Amino acid sequence: QVRLVESGGGSVQTGGSLRLSCTVSGSNSGTYYMGWFRQTPGKQRVGIAIIDPDGSTRYEDSVKGRFTISKDNAKNTLYLQMNSLKPEDTATYYCAADRRPSPVYLGVWSGYLEVWGRGTLVTVSS
Repeated sequence: QVRLVESGGGSVQTGGSLRLSCTVSGSNSGTYYMGWFRQTPGKQRVGIAIIDPDGSTRYEDSVKGRFTISKDNAKNTLYLQMNSLKPEDTATYYCAADRRPSPVYLGVWSGYLEVWGRGTLVTVSS
């Protein structure tokens, strides 16, 4: 059974950087469509960055140019490098994976997706 564990969250000031990691166990992450999502209390989960098995990446407009998604298949780890952080980036960040492309998409998200991590909190103060 595939399991995802996020790490790297924390508190940072506006303009700072953080790198989130998502360690995959139980399967080869290279065959999955993977993404980073975020959610704040009372709001829906939002897909912000996606990476396909072939390494293609896509970003939601609010993070484009500031965040970078990448993966190291040898280490079975997904990353999200976050630069120029803003207070509105404050959220719980989740990584997710699915063997199908359709559930892994940008923007407000709903539906079913195979595997979720438990999330890591990022707080950006002004």
